[in-house]
Amino acid sequence: MGAAQSFRELCDRTKNTNVRLSLPAVCIVWQTAMIILFGVFIRYNEESDTHWVEYRKENNLSDIQNDFYFRYPSFQDVHVMIFVGFGFLMTFLQRYSFGAVGFNFLIAAFGLQWALLMQGWFHSLDYTDGKIKIGVENLINADFCVAGCLIAYGAVLGKVSPVQLLVLTLFGITLFAVEEYIILDLIHAKDAGGSMVIHTFGGYYGLSISWMLYRPNLDQSNRLQSSVYHSDVFAMIGTLFLWMFWPSFNSAITDHGDGQHRAAINTYLALASTVLTTVAVSSLFQKHGKLDMVHIQNSTLAGGVAVGTAAEFMLMPYGSLIVGFCCGIISTLGYIFLTPFMEKYLKIQDTCGIHNLHAMPGVIGGIVGAITAAAATESVYGAEGLRNTFDFEGEFADRSTSKQGGHQAAGLCVAICFGVGGGILVGFILRLPIWGDPADDNCFNDEPYWELPEDEEVVPPMLHYNNHMHNKEIAESNFTVEQN
Repeated sequence: MGAAQSFRELCDRTKNTNVRLSLPAVCIVWQTAMIILFGVFIRYNEESDTHWVEYRKENNLSDIQNDFYFRYPSFQDVHVMIFVGFGFLMTFLQRYSFGAVGFNFLIAAFGLQWALLMQGWFHSLDYTDGKIKIGVENLINADFCVAGCLIAYGAVLGKVSPVQLLVLTLFGITLFAVEEYIILDLIHAKDAGGSMVIHTFGGYYGLSISWMLYRPNLDQSNRLQSSVYHSDVFAMIGTLFLWMFWPSFNSAITDHGDGQHRAAINTYLALASTVLTTVAVSSLFQKHGKLDMVHIQNSTLAGGVAVGTAAEFMLMPYGSLIVGFCCGIISTLGYIFLTPFMEKYLKIQDTCGIHNLHAMPGVIGGIVGAITAAAATESVYGAEGLRNTFDFEGEFADRSTSKQGGHQAAGLCVAICFGVGGGILVGFILRLPIWGDPADDNCFNDEPYWELPEDEEVVPPMLHYNNHMHNKEIAESNFTVEQN
């Protein structure tokens, strides 16, 4: 804690340096690097190469058995979630819609390229020729990898420059690929929907970076750190896209057949349950029993996050409803109580409240997965079903379900450690005064980085209303004082 504070002070003293990294230069250099690396390492796999015809005949397959026809519908849904769902969910700030959608677009486009390389080196490297062979499943996994960085972006939304976001993504993808390999391959934990690998890691990665980039004078941008009617409507578009396609997200890379089918059902039910409990808790804790749009935009998705690890397990439909029910309560209460507490006492300025939507539900998902795996029995799964669901084959053929539960818990610990440790490390780097980040009085504003329409109206001072840091009661009390 003391070392981090000293580093912050050192960076603040050098904040006036004239050295700044140019966004065009960074984009061109990194895209050139991607072209070179793709030229050296990336090739089509057997199902996307022209030799598929020969491969198909040798293995007595038909064209319809090409993995493209099984995976591409799910890939489409996940791709929409990454570029439309995440992007529009973050448009709630009244003057940062360009940055929310545009920078989401930028870091996702860069991140998926780097993810294909990083994940490829760990999972798809052909040791006979040293090439990474990619197909449609690699594209889905790259989108998953990018999702972790977009989650982290939510914690620092409006407070960082696009160059900082690219750096966050570069290191985030690298850390993700390593922790994913450790959790899924070495520990052999199952995490179909990424509760641990994606959401827990991405959540704590973003929160740790936000802690490192703490701005004590952020209240100078208070007038822009709020929503207006139309910005909340746009954010709700992102919510609905994410909510509708989340069953595809959690089932996209599960085994064909019953595992994929079960994952979609479990996610579908958990999401539905979360909506009702979110509405109930939001109304209970808001003045006059009204609903807070922040809760509806975010907490209604928490069930999809929490059911991710156990999505392909025999969680049972009522179990999915219970998971969604609990997450709706916990996530909504997190927005009401935890987010203000974390900003005031822990110095974590979480713009989008990713702790409530991703980090906490991700941990819950990891715990649910560990318990469900440990409780799995042959009478419920069947002998063959047990082996197929948990991949008890090869070196893991003799693993028991109770031992698998312990490994699931270990996977959750790895995700948290990589998120927190990696976030602090990357936060150190992002504190350097060369990234061109916005001033404290110009955060949550598109103007420093975007050409805005000339007929744009001047924004009058706004009260805190319906945002991610303050309750409506605060805004109403301030308004009353000003009127008097």
